[in-house]
Amino acid sequence: MNTPNHHEVLIALVAELEEEAVLELVQKRIAAGDDPFQIIEDCNAGMRLVGQKYEIGEYFVSGLIMAGEIFREVVQIAQPVLQKYADGSSSGLVLLGTVAGDIHDIGKNMAGTLLSCYGFTVIDLGVDVSPAVFAEKVLEIKPDIVGLSGLITASFEMMKETITALRQIAEVHQLSFPIIVGGGMIDEQVSQYVGADYWVKDAMSGVRLSQKLMEDKK
Repeated sequence: MNTPNHHEVLIALVAELEEEAVLELVQKRIAAGDDPFQIIEDCNAGMRLVGQKYEIGEYFVSGLIMAGEIFREVVQIAQPVLQKYADGSSSGLVLLGTVAGDIHDIGKNMAGTLLSCYGFTVIDLGVDVSPAVFAEKVLEIKPDIVGLSGLITASFEMMKETITALRQIAEVHQLSFPIIVGGGMIDEQVSQYVGADYWVKDAMSGVRLSQKLMEDKK
């Protein structure tokens, strides 16, 4: 019988919310010289399974919060090693925030954490952010990418309003940045309705897309 490798074990432990076992295995793998990015990838795969369990009603919001906390602790452990891998230069500047009327931040926080791990500079405006605040910040920092998060269907109208405000400010001040929307309820139809350039279902997809966008920009 094949013994499961340490990738599968870590993925399963995250999915089962086994906090202590996850942190112990992460520390062991880092001490053994494992690639910290692979460890983050494995944890993210476990997080996806947590999301699936939530969707089918096996986990509740508390499970999502617990998973988010485990992920944050993993990143904390891996951060010093990740920094050694990074060459010190930023992959790009990303402005993130959850739109007005929505206070969900687990997905947004994960996206911000992962983007930071992969060398991006992230400015996180938090939750319940008005279109005016987004527009003001875009003008101030001139980001490479803007990411809007929204987990409830009621936030779609506000996403649309925010994107309209961002497009107006970009036109007036000749700024250029792609707008990515993310959240569990987002799909192609929603993305088109709110006027986004791209949409993603989870944080890791957001990182991959951001990397590609920065690559295309070069």
